[in-house]
Amino acid sequence: MPKSKRAKVVHLTKTQKKGKELTLRLYANIQECVPQFPYIYVFSVENMRNNYLKNVRADLAGDSRIFFGKTSVMARALGDSPSTEPFPSTSLLSPHLSGPCGLIFSHRDPPTMLAHLDAYHPLSYARAGTISTSAFSLLSGPLVYDPEGESTPIPAEQEPMLRKLGVPTRMEKGRVMLDEPFEVCKEGEILGSGQTTLLKMFRVTMAEFRVSVKACWTKETGEVRVVRVAKDGVDSETIPNENGSKARMEVMEMGMEEKDEGFEGFEAEG
Repeated sequence: MPKSKRAKVVHLTKTQKKGKELTLRLYANIQECVPQFPYIYVFSVENMRNNYLKNVRADLAGDSRIFFGKTSVMARALGDSPSTEPFPSTSLLSPHLSGPCGLIFSHRDPPTMLAHLDAYHPLSYARAGTISTSAFSLLSGPLVYDPEGESTPIPAEQEPMLRKLGVPTRMEKGRVMLDEPFEVCKEGEILGSGQTTLLKMFRVTMAEFRVSVKACWTKETGEVRVVRVAKDGVDSETIPNENGSKARMEVMEMGMEEKDEGFEGFEAEG
């Protein structure tokens, strides 16, 4: 039969799946980094934003390397048991790889790394499911938002969207008016999609991006230290390694003046 001359739809956005190739590359890169860095950190991310994580990666680029991929692949690369781990005790990090988390291979010691990550916590717009950090209401009168310290009227084009979101607005001489105060959210409330849309329209940020260390592996000692954030500092507990030794550390203050103390001062227990 002659070849069909019908116009065929060609999807220009069609891409090939990397799949196994990407998985193998992640696995190989992690195992390659283990002997090259003295510290491995398992970190978790609150209110994940790609651009903020890129900033963290850029800040640590000089002496560290970050991996943020499939947790199962990262855990397998660190080892499921002492017989499969690339270095002694790296398999003890695997149980902490759950949820939105990743790995940092670094030459920075724990006090320096904790101080650096704790200092970076930019605010962003909340997404649905986020718990509000404060109450927010719209005042009666002309609706305005305050982007840079100057009250700017809400554009008239957004008035239909406001009414769609349940705000009883009306137009008066080209201005968006509100006859009575309107409560958008209460403090501690789980935000819905409509509430987050209103908060973004009025330039209210309630989501704090934060990278927290969950556990740290030290190449020199082969120890894995679990880091727990407390109200008055950071509490750390060392997981016993193969020879059964274990240590503990008292609560460490997060003040930058005391960063030299940090993870030092461990006392061995028999």
